Amino acid sequence: MKITVWNENRHEKTNQVVADIYPEGIHGTISNALAENGFDVKTATLDEPEHGLTEEVLKETDVLFWWGHMAHHEVTDEIVNRVHKRVLEGMGLVVLHSGHFSKIFQKLMGTTCNLKWREADDRERLWVVDPSHPIAEGIGEYIELEKEEMYGEHFDIPAPDQLVFVSWFEGGEVFRSGCTYQRGNGKIFYFRPGHETYPTYHNKEIQKVLVNAAKWVSPSNRPYPAYGNAKPLEEISKK
Repeated sequence: MKITVWNENRHEKTNQVVADIYPEGIHGTISNALAENGFDVKTATLDEPEHGLTEEVLKETDVLFWWGHMAHHEVTDEIVNRVHKRVLEGMGLVVLHSGHFSKIFQKLMGTTCNLKWREADDRERLWVVDPSHPIAEGIGEYIELEKEEMYGEHFDIPAPDQLVFVSWFEGGEVFRSGCTYQRGNGKIFYFRPGHETYPTYHNKEIQKVLVNAAKWVSPSNRPYPAYGNAKPLEEISKK
């Protein structure tokens, strides 16, 4: 399986706290974790030509991971449409944390994807609410994160096809933190944790979820359906 991990890579350049936590970038930490599990992983970042997501790169990508936050507006519509087309054709997409506001996630969801948030070092407990789901394989009843940014309901997304995780926060909020969708031939997983100033992506259980998610959203071998005007399969009798 060939994976591309996409990241803005802006916080790492402007915030020393983030740079200290992720010296290779958030994309570097995620890609290393995936590579350790046998995947063929490459990275792409916002400031590369075509944001690193050329036609050739996307054609060779089975699963795309997406982390963005401060520069959603800088992602060009041309690249968004390019990624959207590939998802419909079957490429898997894993959208992480503040990627809920990315143009590609909003386009696929058809909603604002808005929510409540708070940066106050809340403890987060991600409860597994679908223990039979492959994305939860190898995870106990919950994952506990000592500190994270709070996301709270209402989360303006379509009802998930499957809800795998629900978060509880120390301040009292809950949130749908692990949501699956299917669009065209493609599968999508949204996974909430991962604020840039916390070492969340170093957590082995979080890494296990990312590995499981990559496997679950991976493309099937089914060809993309033919649309438009169609010739009859059988002869149509004349009335």
